[in-house]
Amino acid sequence: MFNFQKRLIQIQAFAFKNWVITKRNVFSLSEILFWPLIGLFSVGLLSVFLGLDQQMTGFVLIGIISMSLIQVCQIDVAYALLYDLWSKSMKHTFIAPIYPYQLISGAWLIGMGRSFVVFVLLSLISQIAFGFNVYQPGIFFSFLHLVGLFFISLMIGIGVCILVLLFGYKAEVAAWSITSLMALVCGLYYPVTILPSSVQTLARVLPLTYFLESYRSFYGFGGERISLLGKGFGLIALYLALEAPLLKWVIGHARRKGTFMKLSE
Repeated sequence: MFNFQKRLIQIQAFAFKNWVITKRNVFSLSEILFWPLIGLFSVGLLSVFLGLDQQMTGFVLIGIISMSLIQVCQIDVAYALLYDLWSKSMKHTFIAPIYPYQLISGAWLIGMGRSFVVFVLLSLISQIAFGFNVYQPGIFFSFLHLVGLFFISLMIGIGVCILVLLFGYKAEVAAWSITSLMALVCGLYYPVTILPSSVQTLARVLPLTYFLESYRSFYGFGGERISLLGKGFGLIALYLALEAPLLKWVIGHARRKGTFMKLSE
């Protein structure tokens, strides 16, 4: 019981660290206000200009809202190391007796909180500006969709952390580029069936594809939603199971090679 409380306090400490840094950085507001709103309005107004019906408007709005949530949440997970990288204090973090999951979990908690704020904001504006009801699938499936997006964000964020530990400053661009590449492949604004067969194969091994198709099935687009959710969560579990030991190994490798010292100079 004592060890559980100790681990929980350590997770809360990293969550508090990210919260303090976020609160003091006024530009972090742009990540939950400016860019998500710009993305929503640009896509929404384009759909109005093209004269899309409610069904097709919903198709693209689901994509942009989902990607906005992932971008906000995953960047917080990536910040678990990026903040230390930019402040050259990585050695101080890893000299402490901590486990990787504590560092990641604390940042993820803040990311989920910020993403939920984005979700509420975008869903409200979607209803007012474009007449699109994000909650049409109901509370249960909306909740499952959010949970799936949060775990996808965790998966991406851990991937960014692994790349940072392996390649240093060269890899920080991955925090912004991975989600863009995923949007291209997973059918953010279009069905993946229009993509070349080789790209479709890639799309089918990415969990976001299934969560988008599952949520869109409530708006008139076909798909076995339970089966799609099962595939999405299954892929997430597989990738996290692969990333967890890899992150542990990369941290150990960085300690042996003196990477933390080099990145703190």
